Amino acid sequence: MGEKKMYYNIYGSTGIKIYGSPWQPEFCDWAFNLRTRKELASKWAQIPLDTDILITHGPPFGHGDVVSDGWKNNAVGCKDLLERVMAVKPKFHVFGHIHEGYGVTTTKLLSPTVFVNASTVTVSYRVENKPILFFIKKSNTKQTLTSK
Repeated sequence: MGEKKMYYNIYGSTGIKIYGSPWQPEFCDWAFNLRTRKELASKWAQIPLDTDILITHGPPFGHGDVVSDGWKNNAVGCKDLLERVMAVKPKFHVFGHIHEGYGVTTTKLLSPTVFVNASTVTVSYRVENKPILFFIKKSNTKQTLTSK
């Protein structure tokens, strides 16, 4: 992805706004790592407040972020990202990175956001998880999520 904004017209779109970011807390020596919370917070601050669908590489804290192998079942998601998601309130936040966290979560009391860890591979990098499909209607505030 990199440091540029890209805009796409989605077939049949009625103005749905999608924002994507590749940044994540430091992990091994991968691309788009940031070492400090200050650096991460500055990237997350760029997420527009009118975003309908947010796409990031890694998860926010508490949603699809629990790892077990060697990490003692710890949640490893980004707290600063969660804070920004709670402020922006996108309809969907789609991410991967933590393969064990595959699935869908919500926090209806704190945010209307549906969190989707869409990782199709397992922790062993085996393609076993089915794609998660969801549908969004801009004219209707209801969110529809279908997994197939």
